[in-house]
Amino acid sequence: MSLRVRRPARADGDGADSGTTGGTAESRKPRTSRKTQAPRTPGAFSQLAVALRTPARPGEPLCARAPRRWQRMLPFAVAGVFVASLLPSTISVLTNDYGMGGGWAGALGVAQTVPLLLALSRPLAAWGLMLLADVVGAALLIGTDRMAGHAWPWTPMVVVGYLALMVCLGLREPVRTLVGVWLATGAAGVVLGFFQPAGVTTTVALLFVLSGTVLALSGALRGLGDARQRIAEQESISEAERARRTLLEERARIARELHDVVAHHMSVITVQADSAPYRLPGMAEPVREEFAAIASSARESLGEMRRLLTVLRGDGTNGSGGEGGGLAPQPGIARIQQLVEATVRAGQPVEFSLATGLAVTAVPPAVDLSAYRIVQEALANVVRHAPGARTRVSVTCNPEGDEVLVLVVNGPARDTAAAVEVSGTGTGHGLVGMRERVRLTGGTLDAGPLPEGGFRVAARLPLDSRTEDPS
Repeated sequence: MSLRVRRPARADGDGADSGTTGGTAESRKPRTSRKTQAPRTPGAFSQLAVALRTPARPGEPLCARAPRRWQRMLPFAVAGVFVASLLPSTISVLTNDYGMGGGWAGALGVAQTVPLLLALSRPLAAWGLMLLADVVGAALLIGTDRMAGHAWPWTPMVVVGYLALMVCLGLREPVRTLVGVWLATGAAGVVLGFFQPAGVTTTVALLFVLSGTVLALSGALRGLGDARQRIAEQESISEAERARRTLLEERARIARELHDVVAHHMSVITVQADSAPYRLPGMAEPVREEFAAIASSARESLGEMRRLLTVLRGDGTNGSGGEGGGLAPQPGIARIQQLVEATVRAGQPVEFSLATGLAVTAVPPAVDLSAYRIVQEALANVVRHAPGARTRVSVTCNPEGDEVLVLVVNGPARDTAAAVEVSGTGTGHGLVGMRERVRLTGGTLDAGPLPEGGFRVAARLPLDSRTEDPS
């Protein structure tokens, strides 16, 4: 049998009703999208900003996790520029302005600037060396002859180098450490203030205020990096939990649907076993007892299944059809044509072909239901993710006659506007549900995008399917 349906001139507003498509309340939940947009590549400066505020491991230099080599080398280049400019300036100012000897000036210049290179990987150790060198330099300046009118205890080069060091500290150390560094800086200035020479311009308050401001700004930047890292980790955990919950919900849904199939057969067994003594008169007593035992076991199994189903359904809000939805008969291959017609009424051009006699052939219930649900979910994804795309649905048997082949292929979307919402279509779990149903029947599923655009879903469902353990 072959049914070819083309897209009408305009979609009527009826949509697809839940009785036709076998849809559920879950169909309105967001489903797994088959198409993902390519991630937007950030610019070089954006990458550098992210690398700066990304928390680094102990001993790891700044920007060590930057994606590009020049970004990883940039902090070393900046530190090198600071050292190359501050070292000669410090020696020159100490000798020419403060009247310090060349040997002491050279030693102080090295001690006050070179630790900036260490600050990239071990800023706390660099801070200790620089603070000690700065205090020693301030003490040595007390004995010079040209102190009047100059900055003390912190020279201009000391202030610049110290602020650069504060940036490295703020990007690497926690808030408690930053507060301790700031207070130690102020304490060192206060202690040196007791030995302040006459006629100098004190820079204690200047360095204290500027260092606190730089530490606050760089520490806030690092805190932003910490917060974003925690958010990313939490999102990763949430995504994994969401995927796991979706999988468990789909397995529970399949279990509820299989209950209807198995319960029907168990009910038939119970009725046949109970009525056997009346349909077959003259039955021996041991045989009657055997049939009675069969009926009793079947009723007990039915009771256990009903109790399990009560747990799976919960309060009825997550059931396959809402409250009372479990009383509806489960759809199968024979109702795929109605599903296709409902999709066409929603404005989607669909071509459908069904193998002759397959709709009336005795197909295992799990395969029958799985074939319908796979087509239902595939069509729902086409409507949502490729509106207007030409679609072909085929349900056939392989040449050996031992497998049902389900194929749903759609081309590229013709309507790039918002996707059409079809009420009651799909199970709500996309490809996850398809894979679980195919696994249930022992079949295979091949789903993925096509090179020329569009999407393809192909499933093989063995007719002698055996239910696998979903765990």
